[in-house]
Amino acid sequence: MKMSSGLAVLEEFRKTQEMFDPGLFVAALAASLVAAFAASALYRLFYEHRGTGSQVHRAFPLLGISITALFVAIQVSIPLSLGLLGALSIIRFRTPIKEPEEVGFIMLVIAGSVCAATFHFDFLFLLYVVAVGALFVARWARARGRFGGDGVMVLSVPDGRSPELAGLLAGALAGRVRSWSIESSASRDGLTRVQMVFSGLKSDVTALQSAVRDGIQPVSMDIFLDRPGGLR
Repeated sequence: MKMSSGLAVLEEFRKTQEMFDPGLFVAALAASLVAAFAASALYRLFYEHRGTGSQVHRAFPLLGISITALFVAIQVSIPLSLGLLGALSIIRFRTPIKEPEEVGFIMLVIAGSVCAATFHFDFLFLLYVVAVGALFVARWARARGRFGGDGVMVLSVPDGRSPELAGLLAGALAGRVRSWSIESSASRDGLTRVQMVFSGLKSDVTALQSAVRDGIQPVSMDIFLDRPGGLR
């Protein structure tokens, strides 16, 4: 019984050696590594300076080649693939994903690694061409307010100054945001509270705060940006 089991293992090992092509494996690893570095560069270009995430892009190179190696091994040997899936079931991510964009970039690295592992390098190239195009389109649309505003500002002023508030806002926000609009206004305890949205932020949020504070002198002011860390 033990001998037959050993022969089966040797036969499986021989089949694995016959199917394994070191040249293709190295090519797949190289392609996934280049793709992972590209994904890391795209993350840093489009989102790193605006987010407070976990800096997940630093793991992209190792993540890419690891996934590629796993999927190559799965293709070469079915028994080995079952063991790999069992081993991977114990892995848990302990670092929370703080930015929604991180999920998209992780999926991009995984998809690129799978393309490389299945030796569909043309798919990998097209995937990144479309991804880069999508990121530039998203940036263009965001810059023009197609995806909503950059943030919300809530001001409180004495009721006696509320009639002139719109004019004061126009002067304070001129040259600092592309567009803005008042969404709601409420009066209570002698104070008028106005909520407005703005898009196309052209300066630091601190400069915007200073301009509004100097031009309007509100009793209180709160600015909520559309994403954590989005100071620009």
